[in-house]
Order: sequence, then structure tokens, then C-alpha cells
Amino acid sequence: MQVSLTISPSKAPFILPSHQPITPTPRIQRVSIQSHVGPVNSLKGSGYLPPINRAIEEDEYRIARSQVARKGVDLEGYAIEGISIGGQETCVIIPEFKCAFDIGRCPSRAVQQNFVFITHAHLDHIGGLPMYVASRGLYSLKPPTVFVPPCIKEDVEKLFDIHRTMGQVELNIDLVPLDVGETYEMRNNLVVRPFRTKHVIPSQGYVIYSVRKKLKKQYIHLKGKQIEKLKKSGVEITDIILSPEVAFTGDTTSDYMADPRNADALRAKILITEATFLDEGFSIEHAREHGHTHLFEIIENAQWIRNKAVLLTHFSSRYHTEDIRAAVSKLQSKLSAKVVPLTEGFKSMYA
Repeated sequence: MQVSLTISPSKAPFILPSHQPITPTPRIQRVSIQSHVGPVNSLKGSGYLPPINRAIEEDEYRIARSQVARKGVDLEGYAIEGISIGGQETCVIIPEFKCAFDIGRCPSRAVQQNFVFITHAHLDHIGGLPMYVASRGLYSLKPPTVFVPPCIKEDVEKLFDIHRTMGQVELNIDLVPLDVGETYEMRNNLVVRPFRTKHVIPSQGYVIYSVRKKLKKQYIHLKGKQIEKLKKSGVEITDIILSPEVAFTGDTTSDYMADPRNADALRAKILITEATFLDEGFSIEHAREHGHTHLFEIIENAQWIRNKAVLLTHFSSRYHTEDIRAAVSKLQSKLSAKVVPLTEGFKSMYA
């Protein structure tokens, strides 16, 4: 499905480069660096670092080590990282969009993101917001743009007023109440739209679209000079085409899958959706009563999922990585989309 709309052009936000220092562990600091080979070889058998094929500078090494420690995933050309543990914290980051979805405890890597999309007001999804804004101010980054359901805008403003009074600090934020059906231009080739979800309190998901221009059908037969003449005369010769790239649900029951108005969420390249409960230990009724989705419901609705990849999040903290992998296998057998879990923060039962 292609959607056409007119969008007023705007300047893409200026993005500062990320310069986030990574503190080396004491074990690395005690290494005497006489050459490029010494420190790398000395750590190969330590268990802290996978083998490295070549010697690298100390700063490069620290950066590489921090990347190895993260359990991010690469899906459909996007690097996605973060953490999502049911009832504890959720923050899913897509650096290519300079955005984070929800911000339960403000992981340090979220601070560099210019946009934050809040799905609902539970603390494990919004609790880190004041720290995020304060941290950007501390590092002299521009005020972030934070999207919220319109019904919580006033309460979020009050929350920041309280923090300004208590901390006697400036907390600069561009707070945007974005409702279902509205469109916001993040940059000239990227827009976002909320969609309806169903949780125990007001909630909404978000779809991020790429934007491109396509010559209108009635002008396809024209030659270059004719098209240029029309353009100079002020005629709009192109349509704006939106292509859903990433959809994020936040906490929700599976009802959003059956809503035809949410078709774009289910045909985006990547669907990031919750799966709080994974097995027979909890019933579908229990999941629905608490405003969550059971894996069995995703399997039941597999026919509606047209995404190229599905990233499962928000597993209950009672699960181990082995439980999560087993659940992913069950779902993968029912979907043509690639199914991947976000497992940062979860441990093996053998750990």
C-alpha cells in the first residue's frame, strides 16, 4: 500500500557526533603496552575478549570491546540495540534514526539519540526520561524531541517542573503530543505516525516511514524538458510515497493485530513487538488481563504479519535465554519473517 501526502520541507536536525568515553576495566589498565601486539595477546586467553585478528590502538580496542558486550541485532539494514525486560525497563534504540523507543532507566547509549517515543506512562517505559533530558544538557547536546500520547502531556510537563524546582536546573525539552492519525516530520526523508494499541492505561505504538518522491502517472510520458517546464511553472509533478520501515508497539494486547487501521505496523520492514508471556505457565487470559501479549496469540495471528523481520521484546524476567530461544523457534515455524529476540539483560539457566 502506498500513501500520498504533502509534507512541508524542513531542515534535517543537526546531529552531533557521539563521543562517549568507555572506561576500561582494571584488568586492562594493568596491562603494560609495549607494542600493538602485547595487550591483545595477553587478553586472548583471559575470557574477557574474543580473539582479535590484528593489533589495534588502545582507544579503538576499548570501543570494539564495548560493542562486543552489547547484544544488539542487525535487521533489514538497521542496527537495533537496547534492553526490554517486562516490569523492569524498556529502551529500544535505532541509531540510524537517532531515536529511542521508551526510556525506562536511560541507558547511557540512549543519551545520544535526538528523538524519544513514549508509548505509555508506566515507569519501566518512562522513568528514565528526566535523566535523559538532564544528561543531554550536561553534554551540551541540543534539547531532545520527545513524543508522548496527548493525554499525558500535561502530567509530563508537571514532572519536569518538579525536577527543575528540586534540582534547580534547566531541563530543556521539545515535548510533542502526537495523536493517532497525526504525522510528524523527523527530517526531510523520515516521518512518524502513532497507531492504536491496547494496554491497561492509555498507550500507542509508532511507525517510522521513509519518504521518497515519485513522478505522478500523468507525467510519466513527458520528456525531460517538458517536465522541467511544468516544475518551473509551479505544478506539483511528484507524489510523496511513504514506506513503513519500523513499527514499535510498546506494551499491548494482541488486539492491535486485528485492527485494519494498523496495517502499516504489520507490513513495516521490522515489527518490534512485545511477547511478555511465552509458555503454558501463563494463560492468554492472564496476558490480556494485564494488557500484554502471549506468544500463542502472535502465533494465532501469524496470517496478518507481513513484516520482513519481527523483533520480540519485553519478556517476563522469570524467563531464561533458553526459554526465549525455544519460544522463538515455535514462532519462526509459523512465520516467513525472520524472528529475533532482544535478550540483553536475560541470563542462561546454566549461568
